Amino acid sequence: MRPPPRSILRLLLVLAILAAWEGLVRLLDVPAYIIPAPSSVLVALYRGLASTLYVRHLWTTLVETLLGFAVGSVVALVLGTLVALSRRCEYFLYPFILMFQAMPKVALAPLVIIWFGLGLGSKVAQASLTAFFPLMVNTIAGLRSADEDRIALMRSLDASELQIFTMLRMPSAMPYLFAGFEIAMMLSLIGAIVAEFVGAQKGLGVLIMGMTYTMDVAGQFSVLVILSLLGLFLNTIIVLVRRRLLFWDTSPEALPDVPSEGAYK
Repeated sequence: MRPPPRSILRLLLVLAILAAWEGLVRLLDVPAYIIPAPSSVLVALYRGLASTLYVRHLWTTLVETLLGFAVGSVVALVLGTLVALSRRCEYFLYPFILMFQAMPKVALAPLVIIWFGLGLGSKVAQASLTAFFPLMVNTIAGLRSADEDRIALMRSLDASELQIFTMLRMPSAMPYLFAGFEIAMMLSLIGAIVAEFVGAQKGLGVLIMGMTYTMDVAGQFSVLVILSLLGLFLNTIIVLVRRRLLFWDTSPEALPDVPSEGAYK
C-alpha cells in the first residue's frame, strides 16, 4: 500500500502542533500577553494583511534582504576567489577577514545605522555584512576542491589558468556555492531585521518593535509567521535554481525530495 505523500504528513504535523498549542493555551488559561492562541495570531495576521500594513512592510524587508544578499554575495565571491587562488592574498587578507568575522554583527548594527542613516543603505549594509562570510568560506572550499590530478592534466595540455578556472574549478565549486547561497540568504534576512530593530522607518522589524511597546503579542507572532514563510520562500527559490542548474550533482541535498524505493514495499 502506497503511503501518503510527505507533503500531507507535514501538513498534518503542523495542524497537530497548532491544535495542541490552542488546546494547552485555553486549558491552562495562559495570558495572551505571554503566549497567544493560534486563533488570535490568525486574526492578527488577517487584519494586518487585509489592511495592507503587513504587505507594505514586508516589501521593504524583502528589498533590503535581496539587495544585502546580492552585495554580500558579490563581495564574498570576489574575496573568496582571490584567497583560494592566490597564496599571497590568503596570507595578507584572510587574517583580517577572520578578525572581522569574530566581531558580533549585532554589535555593529548601531555603527552601521550611524554611518549609513535610517534609510535603505544601512539595512543593505547590515544584511551584506551578516551574509558574506559563510559564502566566502564555501567559495574558498569549493574552488580548492578541484581534483589536483585533473588540474595537472589540463596544464599538461597547455590550458590557461582562465580555462582551468572556468572549465574545472568553477564547476567543482558550484555545489559549495549554492550551499553557501542558502546560508547567506537566511543570514541576509536576519541582518535586515536586526538593522530594523536598531533604527528604521519601515520594515517587519519596525512592526515587531512597535508591537512590543503596545504589548500586542499576537501581532508579534503574526509577523514572525510572515518572516518564517518569507525565509522558507527564499530558501525554496535557491533550492529550485540549484536543482535546475546542477542537474548533474548527485549529492543527497541536491536531489528532489522523493520517497526511497523501499517506501512502497
